[in-house]
Amino acid sequence: MNKKALFVCMLLFASAALFAQEAETESSSLASGLKYLAAAFSVGVSCVGGALAVGKIGAAAMGAMSENPELSGKALPYVGLAEGICLWGFLVALLILFL
Repeated sequence: MNKKALFVCMLLFASAALFAQEAETESSSLASGLKYLAAAFSVGVSCVGGALAVGKIGAAAMGAMSENPELSGKALPYVGLAEGICLWGFLVALLILFL
């Protein structure tokens, strides 16, 4: 899991560097390049954190449901909250890019 997360982060940083190069041709300011790096970093870190949270919550929910099947409806909101971490990272990236 750690190698995959590292690969995803490296891929995001590489794509942010490409966007930074495009932004450098438009306006040669350091702030515009850092803006793309910050947006990629916020999405990458939040998605890795959300994936770790969903993995742990999902495993615990499946273990609880194997003992008591009525708990399936109670575990779903917790998985949704963990997925919301990724959404917040994406929203922060949009705010960084457009504001």
